[in-house]
Amino acid sequence: MGVEHLVVTTMELSDPRYADNTHQRCFFCKTELYGRLGEVARERGLDVLADGTNADDLGDFRPGIRAGRNLGVRSPLAEVGLGKDDVRALSASLGLRTWDKPAVACLSSRFTYGDPITVEKLRKVATAESALRRLGFRGFRVRHHDDLARIEIPPHEFPAVVARAAEISAAVKTAGYHHVALDLEGYRAGSQNEVLHARLKSGGLRGAGAL
Repeated sequence: MGVEHLVVTTMELSDPRYADNTHQRCFFCKTELYGRLGEVARERGLDVLADGTNADDLGDFRPGIRAGRNLGVRSPLAEVGLGKDDVRALSASLGLRTWDKPAVACLSSRFTYGDPITVEKLRKVATAESALRRLGFRGFRVRHHDDLARIEIPPHEFPAVVARAAEISAAVKTAGYHHVALDLEGYRAGSQNEVLHARLKSGGLRGAGAL
């Protein structure tokens, strides 16, 4: 596409506030990311950082968006009201090969809040998801629960999962999991926030005023 591509190293795992994996994890991650990108931008004489947040992202709990706003990051897609379907339609009309690419979220989103993030755990999830992609599956998540891998996948793919259950189980276990389970509610973005919202309703979440 003729766009310059830079790889920028960030060190969010060195921040215990990120590694502790509280409900504010993404705030600390994005603060590190945008802070580092801001340095790169200034070195290049650039005035504005932009991200890919779209209008649909604004309806969920996203502390990373707050971090971006604190650092002056702009979200052009969200600002003009474009949601995921709009972005895909525009991408297809422009002939971009990624127009139907499944959403890809940070691997840390595979862990329940309070379960500390480590390089080893991230590698374990990444290995399991890579194994499923090699089997031809798309648009899924492998949620980490110690020795159990909980697979979230669109319900219309359940028959394929059941038909290939032994193959899928063996593939995921190569990552180090002892048990493999299928989530009967299927894939849904931000499912880890379901527990968060339940705890918030019950009053069991301290510091929730920062939400």
